[in-house]
Amino acid sequence: MPAIAHVGIGSAQFSSTYVTIPPPARYPWKRTRMRALTRMYERWILDRENHLCSRATNRVVRKFEWGLEWAHRWPCVQRHPKNGEHPSEYVTKLNRLVMEDSDDFFAYQRPADFELRDGLLRFTSPVHTPFPENNAVHAQWFPAKPDPKNGTRKAVVVLPHWNAPADGHNALCRGLARLGISALRISLPYHDYRMPAELERADYAVSSNVCRTMDAARQAVIDVRCCFDWLEMQGFARLGIVGTSLGSAYACLVSAHEPRIAVNVFNHCSTYVADVVWTGLSTRHVRQGFEEHIDRDMLREFWKAISPVSYLDKFASRRQKSLFIYAAYDTTFLPEFSRDIVSRIQATGADHKVVVLPCGHYTLGETPFKFIDGYHICSFLKRHL
Repeated sequence: MPAIAHVGIGSAQFSSTYVTIPPPARYPWKRTRMRALTRMYERWILDRENHLCSRATNRVVRKFEWGLEWAHRWPCVQRHPKNGEHPSEYVTKLNRLVMEDSDDFFAYQRPADFELRDGLLRFTSPVHTPFPENNAVHAQWFPAKPDPKNGTRKAVVVLPHWNAPADGHNALCRGLARLGISALRISLPYHDYRMPAELERADYAVSSNVCRTMDAARQAVIDVRCCFDWLEMQGFARLGIVGTSLGSAYACLVSAHEPRIAVNVFNHCSTYVADVVWTGLSTRHVRQGFEEHIDRDMLREFWKAISPVSYLDKFASRRQKSLFIYAAYDTTFLPEFSRDIVSRIQATGADHKVVVLPCGHYTLGETPFKFIDGYHICSFLKRHL
């Protein structure tokens, strides 16, 4: 069974990683037994991951589409309209243009219709889509009691995972509120309150429609930044962000472009969105929509502008404190991709901590791992926000 080791990195950085502690050399049978137990444990986790993933029977393999109609409102498209290029060439060009001026791509006008009623914040998304439901942002509010000893008001925006239910992550928000940190749990584009009637799952957030997936990511980043506008208007001075799975990828994009954030928590992490979709257990149906048309390397280029790896230098320049959590047996955000982004973060010199949990993507939401995960999230925010 892996054991945890804490390794210091630099003067202000921390790393926690699971390593195997070998038994004494004079007892080789103990080493053999340890390997056997580790393999048994891994098989048990992977079997559990497959079982939990297979419970969803409403996944739909959708046809491949470039979806250029979803890009017509992007600033770079308005300045550089399509001029005879093949869609693949044009989408590659758009990604380059976005990364050259990502501040413009994720720019927006602050909403004027913020309304908090019965614990639910509502406002109109600055990003317009053909679906009225999706254009109305909903965020559940979990206010903390004022601390008379500390006048600084602290709050985080919580970004759930892909296809999270409407009450997903609410327990975490309530826990943070009890610790004196107010939490605003946003519904991501095409999720729960915002899901178009034609859908059973949040398929339009991540799908084999190239530009619609990019537009959903852009909308998510902008909507989250609007949440920080509202929190700032309420007088909160210390702000943080917590993202899980898809929400973690979005949170990394937000953090790279939002100077008001002081503390980040990325629950699951990876470099390229395309790698997760192409290799992940929970996204096999999305890959099937792509396979006859493009390969993974091409998809990397088509979604490069919405991948965390593209903004690591910008992210590191913010001088925020960050916690990266990933699972040693993750079947969706494969550990090799998590290790990749962690090594890149370390190379930037960003102030960060890493925690590796001995579970998988789905099992992270089960006992006891969800409580261990929650402890790391809450303690990090309590200490640094």
